[in-house]
Amino acid sequence: MASDGGLLGLGVGILAAGAATAAGVAADRLLKARRTAIELGLEVDYDDIPDHEDVVISDAVPLHVEIDDPVGAKIGERPTVVLSHGYTQHHGVWHFQRKALREAGFRVVLWDHRGHGLSEQGEESSYTIAQLGRDLHAVITEAAPDGPLILMGHSMGGMAMMAMAEQFPEIIRERVVGAGFVCTSSGALSTLDFGLGKQVGAAVHRLGPGTVARLSARQSTVERVLELGKDVESYLVHRYSFGSDVPMAVVRYTADMIFETPMSVISAFMPTLVDHERTDVLAEFDGIETLVIHGQQDRIVPRAHADVMVAKMPHAEYIVVENSGHMLPLEHPEIVNTEIVALAERASRAVVEPPSKRRSTVPRTVTDLRPRRKGVLEKKQKAAR
Repeated sequence: MASDGGLLGLGVGILAAGAATAAGVAADRLLKARRTAIELGLEVDYDDIPDHEDVVISDAVPLHVEIDDPVGAKIGERPTVVLSHGYTQHHGVWHFQRKALREAGFRVVLWDHRGHGLSEQGEESSYTIAQLGRDLHAVITEAAPDGPLILMGHSMGGMAMMAMAEQFPEIIRERVVGAGFVCTSSGALSTLDFGLGKQVGAAVHRLGPGTVARLSARQSTVERVLELGKDVESYLVHRYSFGSDVPMAVVRYTADMIFETPMSVISAFMPTLVDHERTDVLAEFDGIETLVIHGQQDRIVPRAHADVMVAKMPHAEYIVVENSGHMLPLEHPEIVNTEIVALAERASRAVVEPPSKRRSTVPRTVTDLRPRRKGVLEKKQKAAR
């Protein structure tokens, strides 16, 4: 996710959760109103069982890696897809996409960034986008040492891809046949207001990093506050992560990922997110099958950041999903699955054929699935009467 004190990046999110919990009544009413709209569908089992698990050591830090074997294809017949997650998340953000890619016949590699998920923590000075680029390179070297690659990154995962391209351009030139950037940015993150307006957004930038740094020394206190304010926490996550009504199970899954990330890790990553500026690096992906997909209502990394990226990669397929926020892979998995499998198929063909030279100066807009979800809710309400 994004930047210096980003609300969902947790800095001010923690403060807002604490303040709203103290206020109590108003936030509770807001949550109950929202919950009525988003209790949709069945509970989802987010437990994934990989075919293989590995630990990759990068800069002395053990990184958790999972590997899914392809269905209906031999390993090596098609490119390996490497999935990189975002800030305050873990590999589980790709729950739906890993299954879709595996079933389409692709070998899939997923990993947790240092300090996230099941990976170990590193020195505070190691929490940089540049180091994530080196970590990604280490994961590829160990888990996918041979053959063509397709790289896909959500939010900070896309930034890690850019950092690897900056430091190891030969990997991009020699092995990468496809690249997907989901709700990410190539820079200028210090200008974001996180959907809060100019004045409040400026306050977030001033207060966020220092506040989180202080909270990082009080992890147990933060955990107790969050346990008391689960409902408010869910409301905030839904407000800033999604652009449409989604099942409460999705909200809770996202909230758990975010709020289980150690405060020290969240704090240490903030400066590098603000400093991230790799727009010129995007030229390394020229001639590679590329997808840029973004949520129209993304409050963390606004859609304008995708516009900037596509201006530097005019060959990219550019898709904007209406009524969608930052957590696009979980909010509209049907759409993301379709598009990344299509990218992987195009990239597979590009191994033996020149990549297509599409031009997408006008983005293709995809409508979300809210009407279907509304119908599900109406059926549930009718059955309950």
